[in-house]
Amino acid sequence: MSQHKPTPRTRIKRGLKRAEYDVDKVNAIIDEALICHVGFLVKGQPLVIPTCHWREGNKIYWHAHSKAQNVNAPKDNETCLTITLLDGLVMARSGLNHSVNYRSVMIFGQPQNITDSGEKQRQLKLMIDKFSPGRWDQLRPITDIEVLATGVLMMDLDEVSCKVRNGPAVDEPEDVSWPVWAGVLPIVSEFKAAQANPDTQQEFTEPTLPNGLSPKP
Repeated sequence: MSQHKPTPRTRIKRGLKRAEYDVDKVNAIIDEALICHVGFLVKGQPLVIPTCHWREGNKIYWHAHSKAQNVNAPKDNETCLTITLLDGLVMARSGLNHSVNYRSVMIFGQPQNITDSGEKQRQLKLMIDKFSPGRWDQLRPITDIEVLATGVLMMDLDEVSCKVRNGPAVDEPEDVSWPVWAGVLPIVSEFKAAQANPDTQQEFTEPTLPNGLSPKP
């Protein structure tokens, strides 16, 4: 079983029971999430910008316009990328013991800019196919201008911190008899039925969804 080796920045100090260093479990969280938040400094001002991400092996990627701050500012600078999946609201019998069930990952590193046109296109294909497997090959081919206008950054998954909470509310023994409901309100993300674009001129098969999910009517 492959494990992420804790560093001074990634070693869990609070909530040790929630620490997770198993590489496969961490990668599963990264792959399931459809959005991440990239944190970095610009002239001493902290910024956290949401964007879409994808993973290949031991590397995580994200993209934006080639002039965007979350592509240009983080290059070669210390960056923290975070991912969170919210799985449920944990309702206890006291305010202090309320919590949430979640899976979260923090990744530290110095991003590298992907400048090779062929590699950039290959990575953009991986991004599109993450959201709709096989879709890239159905699309109008990307142009050289579009490739130049798109920035892609990569960061190694070398410094990774992960925490997971999954379970019921934990009340004080004397609170168990308090007359209020306690338990978990699960949260599930799902796709609704696909809505075709108004300018659609012919019938097409609905897109394949990521993570094996099915649309709900």
